[in-house]
Amino acid sequence: MEDAYARSATEVLEYFGVDPSKGLTDRQVAEHARIYGRNVLPQEGSTPFWKLVLKQFDDLLVKILIAAAIVSFFLALINGERGLTAFLEPSVILMILAANAAVGVITETNAEKALEELRAYQADVATVLRNGCFSILPATDLVPGDIVEVSVGCQIPADMRMVEMLSDHLRVDQAILTGESCSVEKELDSTLTNNAVYQDKTNTLFSGTVVVAGRARAVVVGIGSSTAMGSIRDSMLKTEDEATPLKRKLDEFGTFLAKVIAGICILVWIVNIGHFRDPAHGGILQGAIHYFKIAVALAVAAIPEGLPAVVTTCLALGTKRMARLNAIVRSLPSVETLGCTTVICTDKTGTLTTNMMSVSKICVLQSINHGPVAAEYNVSGTTYAPEGFIFDSSTMQLEFPAQLPCLLHIAMCSALCNESTIQYNPDKRMYEKIGESTEVALRILAEKVGLPGFDSMPSALNMLSKHERASYCNRYWENEFKKISVLEFSRDRKMMSVLCNRKQMEIMFSKGAPESIISRCSSILCNDNGSTIPLTASIRAELESRFHSFAGKEALRCLALALKRIPIGQQAISFNDEQDLTFIGLVGMLDPPREEVNKAILSCMTAGIRLIVVTGDNKVTAEALCRKIGAFSHLADFSGQSYTASEFEELPALQKSIALQRMTLFTRVEPAHKRMLVEALQHQNEVVAMTGDGVNDAPALKKADIGIAMGSGTAVAKSASDMVLADDNFASIVAAVAEGRAIYNNTKQFIRYMISSNIGEVVCIFVAAVLGIPDTLVPVQLLWVNLVTDGLPATAIGFNKQDSDVMKVKPRKVNEAVVTGWLFFRYLVIGAYVGLATVMGFIWWFLYSDSGPKLPYSELINFDSCSTRETLYPCSIFDDRHPSTVSMTVLVVVEMFNALNNLSENQSLCVIPPWTNMWLVGSIVLTMLLHMLILYVEPLSILFSVTPLTWAEWTVVLYLSFPVIIIDEILKFFSRNSGWRFNIRFRRGDLLPKEARDK
Repeated sequence: MEDAYARSATEVLEYFGVDPSKGLTDRQVAEHARIYGRNVLPQEGSTPFWKLVLKQFDDLLVKILIAAAIVSFFLALINGERGLTAFLEPSVILMILAANAAVGVITETNAEKALEELRAYQADVATVLRNGCFSILPATDLVPGDIVEVSVGCQIPADMRMVEMLSDHLRVDQAILTGESCSVEKELDSTLTNNAVYQDKTNTLFSGTVVVAGRARAVVVGIGSSTAMGSIRDSMLKTEDEATPLKRKLDEFGTFLAKVIAGICILVWIVNIGHFRDPAHGGILQGAIHYFKIAVALAVAAIPEGLPAVVTTCLALGTKRMARLNAIVRSLPSVETLGCTTVICTDKTGTLTTNMMSVSKICVLQSINHGPVAAEYNVSGTTYAPEGFIFDSSTMQLEFPAQLPCLLHIAMCSALCNESTIQYNPDKRMYEKIGESTEVALRILAEKVGLPGFDSMPSALNMLSKHERASYCNRYWENEFKKISVLEFSRDRKMMSVLCNRKQMEIMFSKGAPESIISRCSSILCNDNGSTIPLTASIRAELESRFHSFAGKEALRCLALALKRIPIGQQAISFNDEQDLTFIGLVGMLDPPREEVNKAILSCMTAGIRLIVVTGDNKVTAEALCRKIGAFSHLADFSGQSYTASEFEELPALQKSIALQRMTLFTRVEPAHKRMLVEALQHQNEVVAMTGDGVNDAPALKKADIGIAMGSGTAVAKSASDMVLADDNFASIVAAVAEGRAIYNNTKQFIRYMISSNIGEVVCIFVAAVLGIPDTLVPVQLLWVNLVTDGLPATAIGFNKQDSDVMKVKPRKVNEAVVTGWLFFRYLVIGAYVGLATVMGFIWWFLYSDSGPKLPYSELINFDSCSTRETLYPCSIFDDRHPSTVSMTVLVVVEMFNALNNLSENQSLCVIPPWTNMWLVGSIVLTMLLHMLILYVEPLSILFSVTPLTWAEWTVVLYLSFPVIIIDEILKFFSRNSGWRFNIRFRRGDLLPKEARDK
């Protein structure tokens, strides 16, 4: 029954055909169970493991790599290769792909846990009226129409419409569903609001929420998937994971690279069609296969095999750094997504605030000597810890607050007219509450006021253990005064009273809504001398003015405190006793903002990141908080910036779009609204980070580009998120964004490094094929270079230090290419030099090396006809391992120098020297040691078809390699001076794939 909240209790009972005094009959239960099903959230079938594995290989670059591995394996078998050499290349490629697939499967498996953990919020049992008798049944057996009784501490077992109040009032904590900072009072009356949200349905008890005060009966109107909790589950199921900005850019680049590779491979094969008939190949078919092998080697050279592994490694290193900032990353790609976040939609309660209600202001009557003069005091401390001070209006700290009569009696009333408890949890190292937040705030106020009569009171209290200190002053007052009788809070009186006895004196303490208490007061306590004077009209007006200031402008939740002397011997109090009270004071409390939030918001604004506060609380309270934290400090008024969910939904489509671009505050929201907000912002090409801690936040967390859950939040929110904040602090998000930007910059650097290296390998093979000289590198050597000599420095580039201005630039655009036109040109130049230097090293050995044959160039380019003509040298010279060793070593060393170029995109090595990243220096040293190992240790040298080099050969290697630094320094100089780049950038479009140009 979807509109039960809008109907009267009688209508709802008639709809289900149930007698509220007898409940359903067994026959009705069976019939309703057949119609509506069981009260469980149905289990969603998980994705089969084999499908998760296959999904990880659904990537164009990965498919090309697999194809290249299979083709190279079969070609090796055709050529008669056996053993390790035939299997080495394809095996290594497949091992790398398997490792990356494992990371992907683990990540996706974790994501499915969120749906399962929703079940934890289903009640186990319920007190149900059936056949005229109450019984305790499993909550799963409930059906619509069942009459259920709930009381303090009960977890609501299904969505239910209230039908009978069994106490003065009923309050429910529904924060997990709505995010409201305080418990909500429920009532029997129908809700007439149009487009009612959960907060408006004050006659409905929602599944999974908890009763904190009172007792009532309700009729079940929704079970299983038909509950509010069920709608959250359905919303999460509809959410599909979307690729991160980096993944999309890498996919675009992969498609572009695949086209280029295919074109070059076909070109190399076509260019050499004339050589198919060369006698050296033994026939046209063998010649075609030989050049097909070269094309495959070219494909292997062009694809950065280590790229997936290095990206994963760099993101993993980023997660370690983020963990130190209290940001625990659950999904690796989300590390990079943080870097381009443009909007942060943050929950108010618990993220911007401490979620610990605290008294922040006190108002009492100081004196009436020169007319009524009210005194205001500010109270510091924003947690449940009994730590904080009281300051007067001139910001002077009160050394002994308990010496002031009004503050002393406020402490007494706060401690005695109270049903809550505060205790210290040594495991969590924090103070925790039991009971209503407002009552706990009064308990903490009593601790901050302290006790009278001790000059050393503040320091003496600090000497107590945390367990003793939690309620020391409250226990003192409870021991001094014996409670005799209590008048519970009721909705019509809006107050609570307690009768206490002390030393033959009976006193009644009362607390409640200011308008109720003030109207019942006839006198008032003065703070300067402790005297009691009549409450005149002028004093009453002054108090009401302060109350409206507290509740309106400052959006504080206000309570008034009062007392009354009762005749000795009276053992009970009645409503009639709550007259002629003596007013003590007014207290204003709020869920206080975190101290570090203001600075964090300023950092967001500087970094070009927009903040939208999303909350279930009412508009006035949220606007007041936003003023305090600085979210609205740059605005003259709230028009066009602050909307309730209902106001926003009523806007026409065009105005909604405009409102989204200006919105800073979104109030009175329910789960569907949060998800809708994320989707709407994503349609405007925003990269959205959403924070949350409750079950109600899970669908939006899952839908956002990056979902950020609070460490103290529910297991459902954590499982649906990409990142968890261990300290629940908004400031940690800002620190994580800075880290995310730095990680992206480093990721970009090593991607460019690998691209330029691979371009070099392609140029090397292509130039060798065009010139008609022997193969400069064999496939196994290319694989070694790609995996080891490329992989280690590329990973170390991930340790480049964060730029000092990383949070002073606007977020990068989602469609910004990883490699732009100018950069592609730069790395094309670098890559071309790398390839040419490698070929030059090969040719140098044949033509000029003292240990080489010193052939004429014409002999080298006609090597394939050597066996058919007379020569002055043996044809076996073309199988010598020296030339390929020289070219491979040139390729390794030139790439080490190129790694140093990537310490910064545009800064010179003179500004950012190599030792700023010792990890990179160490990786270069390790790479060179590994290269020496395969050169000088015999089993390895045979496997990789290399041989030891002489000092003269090493000298030539260095001469050919070092110029890559000079070339890149010149290109960096052009980058820093944009005017120089103009003539080079005009053809940018020709250098990019069509998809990137269109954007």
